[in-house]
Amino acid sequence: MKLGLVSAILDGWDLEAMLAEAKAAGYSCVEAACWPAGKAERRYAGVSHIDVTNTSPEYIAQVKALFEKYDMAISSLAFYPNPLDPEKGPAAVEHLYHVIEMSALLGVNMVTTFIGRDQRKTVEENIELVKTVWPPILDYAKEKGVKVAIENCPMLFGTDQWPGGQNLFTSPANWRKVFEALPYDNLGINYDPSHFIWQMIDYIKPIYEFKDKIFHVHVKDIKLYHDRLDNVGIMGYPLDFMSPKLPGLGDVDWGKYISALTDIGYDGPVCIEVEDKAFESCKERIVDSICLSAKYMQQFVI
Repeated sequence: MKLGLVSAILDGWDLEAMLAEAKAAGYSCVEAACWPAGKAERRYAGVSHIDVTNTSPEYIAQVKALFEKYDMAISSLAFYPNPLDPEKGPAAVEHLYHVIEMSALLGVNMVTTFIGRDQRKTVEENIELVKTVWPPILDYAKEKGVKVAIENCPMLFGTDQWPGGQNLFTSPANWRKVFEALPYDNLGINYDPSHFIWQMIDYIKPIYEFKDKIFHVHVKDIKLYHDRLDNVGIMGYPLDFMSPKLPGLGDVDWGKYISALTDIGYDGPVCIEVEDKAFESCKERIVDSICLSAKYMQQFVI
């Protein structure tokens, strides 16, 4: 396994500065954020360390040279939109094609993203949308030799994402439905255990059932506040009873998680995703967060 960093936390660093920072902190790869240029609509989105619309040979060579300079690999190109949104979905899909193309041109051959969801429709209705929207995307990715790994984040945190959330790919039950609807070998999982914690789902068991579909994995912790949960219940807004934390500061047992990954023979990237608000007051604290996270996870992954 290679210890990596989701680069979105280093918003404001250009590509070379981001690579230098990640290297100094002890990472050997990055999941490179590739959002379209423009203002972010939510935290940790809108970051673009690689311009996927620039496919000139000169730019491709420049990006490759920077990664070689810092002896860093790219685990994946990352873009997490809502392709099934009735208004914003088409633009998201258009950019996703660019991300897939760039992944192939750079020889990364992996894209990490969301399946999306129309948050006002049922799971069953969304599966029908999946059958319409996703086959052309996956056919294109297959043609380019690119794998697509879907993260299991429900994207259901506050009022703007209520009631259904903006990503259907939330649970083992829904994974089975999606894989049945989209029987593609190049479609898999970007496995993040933290999202199972607050959904009250066993985050170890699915690793064994879906071992052949785990293409990429995340490391992010979640801390449950049980006194708050007792007050609002599981049907409250999730951020009312939980909070993302650095690995080791929440409720995930990282020894058990990495152990299960070794059981199934997973030897791919393990990318830390920092979303801990306690470390966002300034750039120095952000750098502290990626250093502390790497130091903690290096007991399991080098």
